[in-house]
Amino acid sequence: MGYIIEFSLQFERSMKKLKKKNKVLFEQIQKKLMDIVRQPEHHKPLRNVMAGYRRIHFGSFVLIYKVEDKVVRIISLNHHDKAY
Repeated sequence: MGYIIEFSLQFERSMKKLKKKNKVLFEQIQKKLMDIVRQPEHHKPLRNVMAGYRRIHFGSFVLIYKVEDKVVRIISLNHHDKAY
């Protein structure tokens, strides 16, 4: 029951910047991406305008993703103030 993971351009840019600035957080996010592929429905669902999306907090950063059929789409990684 495997899921395919897809990354948005915005997420890829954020990860590239993060890899240079904060390697510890970068590695935490990589590990959590593996968990998401195994159990995508585990994390908190969002409501209202962002219904259908899910989120994970990493300190002051928020990773937003969406599960569609067997595909997990990683949408963005932003500071909490900019994420919503």
